[in-house]
Amino acid sequence: MVALARGAAVLGTGGGGDPYVGRLLAEQALREHGPVRLVALAELPDDACVVPVAMMGAPTVMVEKTPSVELIGRTVTALTEHLGVTPTHLACIEAGGINSTIPLVAAAQLGLPLVDGDGMGRAFPELQMVLPTLSRIAATPMSIADEKGNVGVLTTIDNHWAESLARSLTIAMGCSAIISNYLMTGAQARESLVAGTLSLCRALGRRIDDVRAGHGDPVAAVADELGGRVLHTGKVTDVARRTTTGFARGDAVVSGPAGELALRFQNEHLVAALDGEILVSTPDLIILLDSDTGEPVTTEALRFGHRVSVLGAPADPRWHSPAAIELVGPRYFGYDHDPVRVWGPTRTGAGGGR
Repeated sequence: MVALARGAAVLGTGGGGDPYVGRLLAEQALREHGPVRLVALAELPDDACVVPVAMMGAPTVMVEKTPSVELIGRTVTALTEHLGVTPTHLACIEAGGINSTIPLVAAAQLGLPLVDGDGMGRAFPELQMVLPTLSRIAATPMSIADEKGNVGVLTTIDNHWAESLARSLTIAMGCSAIISNYLMTGAQARESLVAGTLSLCRALGRRIDDVRAGHGDPVAAVADELGGRVLHTGKVTDVARRTTTGFARGDAVVSGPAGELALRFQNEHLVAALDGEILVSTPDLIILLDSDTGEPVTTEALRFGHRVSVLGAPADPRWHSPAAIELVGPRYFGYDHDPVRVWGPTRTGAGGGR
């Protein structure tokens, strides 16, 4: 569980919630309810009923507002009972610190297998920013619940409206809620999800541990595992972070021998620019690791004086299609430039990550 949570925080690109909190929740659920069976995406039957479950809100709030194990399972039950369906599998909607372990909690509590995959291959800040949206899978009906006992089911006209209305509810619930949405068949899951995410998280976490134990370079090991590269190494010399409209938004500066690298984030890191030159931007991954230990550093954990390495890694090729760039590209977030890929310009829509 330690390895999986660590690897999930790497893929979370700074967001997805505190991996330590997610790990504790999963360990508690597994102790109380027993192990969870992991099922490969390719093994899903066409008529499977796959139900993702996640936490929605600002990571800065999640640190102090931990959900209960019972709340997580109750959110899944609220959706499936509303629809009159029987879930056969649970799934992660994103690869992020807590959102790669929340589904483990629900799977243990409900006695259901968990799909080895997710809806992004990384983390993104908004609800509609998933590959299932590109496959025309509806985000709603979706359930949403908070720790006070409020539970609701929301139906919207499209996935962007699902984000807007669910975000408003999440803010009213204290900027943190549990959601279950994007219910899909096994056939839809095989088409729209990223295969092997949880296995990759575990492999990343173990490799960091093994390389560190052998006195190697865990930062270089992560870059190698993801087919990425180290962009910059230095010390955090400035952090401006605020929780607004349900997100942790801000900027950070990492100063090093090569210059000053500016990071822009909205829960997740979106742009990395060295002395004004953009090195990598969304949808490719921008990852911060502790330079000595290789431990992932989330946006809410960024602190002045922290010595970090900034990595870039290629996103799933589907994120570079024209429709995907419209959904998660820099201009969507207000940055006036085209995407910058970690391995240089590639024709939009081309396959391959490098």
